[in-house]
Amino acid sequence: MEAYTDFAGVYDQLMDETPYTQWCQNIVQELEKYGIRDGLVLDLGCGTGSLTELLAGHGFDMIGVDSSDQMLNIACEKRERSGCDILYLGQDMRSFELYGTVRAVVSVCDSLNYLLEEEDLTACFRLVNNYLDPNGIFIFDFNTRYKYETVIGDSVIAENREDCSFIWENYFDPESGINEYDLTIFVRDTKAPASGQELFSRFQEVHLQRGYTLQTMRSLIERSGMAFVRAYDADTLGEVTETSERIYCVAQERQKSSTPFS
Repeated sequence: MEAYTDFAGVYDQLMDETPYTQWCQNIVQELEKYGIRDGLVLDLGCGTGSLTELLAGHGFDMIGVDSSDQMLNIACEKRERSGCDILYLGQDMRSFELYGTVRAVVSVCDSLNYLLEEEDLTACFRLVNNYLDPNGIFIFDFNTRYKYETVIGDSVIAENREDCSFIWENYFDPESGINEYDLTIFVRDTKAPASGQELFSRFQEVHLQRGYTLQTMRSLIERSGMAFVRAYDADTLGEVTETSERIYCVAQERQKSSTPFS
């Protein structure tokens, strides 16, 4: 089953506690350290465009890339309401194409964990380096193997909302480092004829993510031609520890002539 199809319609509702505003503030502050206060910025794995909209509100000219048409449809609805001039592209992170270079690339909410092979990450990172302006900045987060293996592990999570509910069955394979979560979602049918009974639609999706270590991420950044700048804990904004669950990485474009793009 393909991820983020039916789930897209209730994604924002179920992710309403996601700290997009805090993430945006952190990204803006990080970019300002490198003199990036405006210009083109790519949101890679933009989903429904929540962060993309916030960054546009800070004066950046935003491009959003995502492989899910359903998620992008919702992002376009937000764009219509806000009036923000955002370009959305339905593309795979491993093979995306832009019309030119950008000052920065951002990717949050563990989008890169969906790339299950190191070769996929390297392909993505090489494209990022290719499309960054000279000395451009790449900021991304990722869930650690520690989080999948120790914090989430093999567990079941259920939550009931007013118009939808979900059951999240989580499985982690320590041999492959792959985390699988099987989602079963029930959504109230608001268009059903009044009959005195509430009707719900049921659908399922399977999501696969791979847990990575900071050492691996740094190695792949450098293999792709970028320079690794720094990493920090995404929750505390402090030093990375063995129990960090989500990590921010900052990388910088290197002169492309020294690392030919292929």
